[in-house]
Amino acid sequence: MILPLLFLLASLLQQYGSEAESSHVSKFHTPSVKEQNGVQDSNQEKIITVSGEGMVHSPDFPHRYPRNTELVWRLVAPNNMRIQLTFDQRFGLEDPEDGICKYDFVELEDLTEKSILGRWCGSQSAPASLTSKGSQIRIRFMSDEYFPSEPGFSIRYSPLPVSVSEPEVPAVIPPSQQGVEELSEAVAGLDSVEEVMKFLEPERWQLDMEELYKPTWHVLGKSFLHNKKARGADLNLLREEVRLYSCTPRNFSVSLREELKRTDAIFWPSCLLVKRCGGNCACCSHRCFDCQCVPARVTKKYHEVLLLKHRSGVKGLQKSMTDVLLEHHEECACECKDDWD
Repeated sequence: MILPLLFLLASLLQQYGSEAESSHVSKFHTPSVKEQNGVQDSNQEKIITVSGEGMVHSPDFPHRYPRNTELVWRLVAPNNMRIQLTFDQRFGLEDPEDGICKYDFVELEDLTEKSILGRWCGSQSAPASLTSKGSQIRIRFMSDEYFPSEPGFSIRYSPLPVSVSEPEVPAVIPPSQQGVEELSEAVAGLDSVEEVMKFLEPERWQLDMEELYKPTWHVLGKSFLHNKKARGADLNLLREEVRLYSCTPRNFSVSLREELKRTDAIFWPSCLLVKRCGGNCACCSHRCFDCQCVPARVTKKYHEVLLLKHRSGVKGLQKSMTDVLLEHHEECACECKDDWD
C-alpha cells in the first residue's frame, strides 16, 4: 500500500516541476517582436521606423513619470532622409545638480555622427526643434528612485528630405576647426570652466563637465592616489586666484605730503590707504608686445585727517581737522601699448 503511494507522489512532483520551469521561462524570456505600427521592441531599445510623423514621451505625460525608469528609442529613417525633432513646450524633469543633469534627464544622440546632441532636465527650456545630421537618432530617458517630476517630456518626430541647397560648410568655423592661436585667445576671455565647455561644445557641455572630473586610472595624480582629494583641481578657483593677483584695484599706502605735494604741513596719519591699479598683465593678448595695467575708472574720495602747521610769529603748532582729496582706482584694465599686428 505504501509503495504505490510513493510512486504517485514522485509522479506529481515531477509534473509540478515541469510546469514551474515552463512558467519561469515564459515569464522572463521576452523575444523581440515586430509590431504592425513599425515599432520593434528589444531588451535594450525600441526601434521605430520613421516613415511619417510620430511621438515619443515619458510615461504618463503630461503627468508625473515613474521612478527607476530607463527607456531607449532608436529612430531610423531612410538613408536619404533626416529626422526632425520638435519638443513639446511642456517640459519638466528632476532639477540638475551644479548645473549638470545627473539624475532624471532626456538625452539625444546622433548615431550617424556618434555625438550627443544634448541632455536636458529640470525646468530648463529644451530646444524648440532639432534636425539629425544623419538618418538615425537615439532618445534616452532616465529617472532615478528620487523626486519624480511632471509633466515629463514629449518629442514629436518626422522625416525630413535632405536639401541639395544646404551649405556643406557652416558660415562660422566651429572651435574644433580653429587654429591654436585663435582658439587660445577666445578661451582666455571666458570666465569659468562651464563657459569654456559651452563654447567648445554648446550641445553637450554638461556631459563634458561630468566626464572632466571623472577619475581615470592612467591619469590619476599622486594626490588622488593618497586620498588627499576626491576630484580634480577646482579650475574656477585657480582662475579666480590669478585674477586676484593680476591687474586689479588693490590697497596701496600713500604719503599724504608726497601725494598732495604739501611740504609746509604735517599730517596724521602721515599715510593713508587708497585703491590703485596693480598686478601684472600676463593674461593679456598674446599679440601684445607691451601690455600695461592702467585705471579704467577713477574716483576721488575725501579723508578726514589731523593737520599740523606752523603759525607765523606764534609759538606752537596750529592743529585742525581737515579733509584731503585722494584719487582711487575703481576699475583696471590691461592696455596694449605696442601691438605686433
